Amino acid sequence: MLKQPKAVWAVAFAAVFAFMGIGLVDPILPAIAVNLKATPSQVSLLFTSYFLVTAVAMLVTGFVSSRIGGKKTLLIGLAVIVAFSALSGMSSTVGTLVGFRAGWGLGNALFVATALAVMVGVASGGTATAIILYEAALGLGLSLGPLMGALLGGWQWRAPFFGTATAMAIAFILLVILLPKTAAPAKKTRLRDPLVALGHKGLRTTAASALFYNYGFFTILAFTPFILHFNAYGIGAVFFGWGVAVAVFSVFVAPIVQRRFGTTGALTGSLVGLIIVLIGVALAAGHSITAIVVLVIVSGALLGINNTLYTELAMSVSDSPRPVASAGYNFVRWMGGALAPFLAAKIAEHSSASVTFFVAAAAVLVSAGIVVFGRSVLKAHEPDGV
Repeated sequence: MLKQPKAVWAVAFAAVFAFMGIGLVDPILPAIAVNLKATPSQVSLLFTSYFLVTAVAMLVTGFVSSRIGGKKTLLIGLAVIVAFSALSGMSSTVGTLVGFRAGWGLGNALFVATALAVMVGVASGGTATAIILYEAALGLGLSLGPLMGALLGGWQWRAPFFGTATAMAIAFILLVILLPKTAAPAKKTRLRDPLVALGHKGLRTTAASALFYNYGFFTILAFTPFILHFNAYGIGAVFFGWGVAVAVFSVFVAPIVQRRFGTTGALTGSLVGLIIVLIGVALAAGHSITAIVVLVIVSGALLGINNTLYTELAMSVSDSPRPVASAGYNFVRWMGGALAPFLAAKIAEHSSASVTFFVAAAAVLVSAGIVVFGRSVLKAHEPDGV
């Protein structure tokens, strides 16, 4: 696991910073709402615009990388993130900030969709090792993002955006130096290929389940800060613990439960656990901040297991090339990340925070149902050794 080429560590390091951008705004959401005179649902559009553009752009990442190569695609993605994260820090209205986060999402799509394929290509130990390293980078980024957002955002809400631009610029330089040139694939990806790949029943089932799962995931990430009633440091501390749980359970626990129960069995059990946690948050909302904090951190453990299992299924369930299957899968699943933040805040504005989390629990229930009813086709394509 640790005996990897320098190029793998360079991509993983850059991926950590890329994933930091997801949770970076979490601790400063209330501060942004106050400073830019915006409602929670308006501020939640920072997530929605980011993930909506990320999802749609997934359909073109393979088209681009298959023509210019993985390294150039990664560098373009990082450069776009640097530019739009810096512009986000200069925003004077919530509308312009939402727009710049959308541009940030484009860079994120170019980088994230290509990073896993590049890591699979250069890692020692095959696909499984690359996926675990990739999920470790995801978990580390999710934990460090809120921490950096809290440390810089506690001083000035604009600072985390400039901090991200600086970090991504460093990652850009590291990839230029350490990542060897990657040749474009012999076969070029067509724009329609990711959508065609979704015609495969196994990949379509995995993606549909991940769509509803991500609704629950991003309800926790994007809406919980508004019910904690903490300052930036407090929110950052909670989601740092949450992100650490994501990282530890995705790397160390997911492979164990996968070997013990099989991919679909472990995934179903973890989704049921997440449903229970979301119902617990719904019942605790407005009554016990302590219970919410504990349940959020517990959810990180379940999310870490789910992330690894979903990624492995998406990489193995289809006969399409991995970059194409990944693009189609990510197009569908990131739609859940785009819908959840805005809908969660809107539901709370028109009813209550409890209803928001009950709806998220219902979405994850649908996700688990899709896995159960589609288990025959998913089991037929479980990764080797499971």
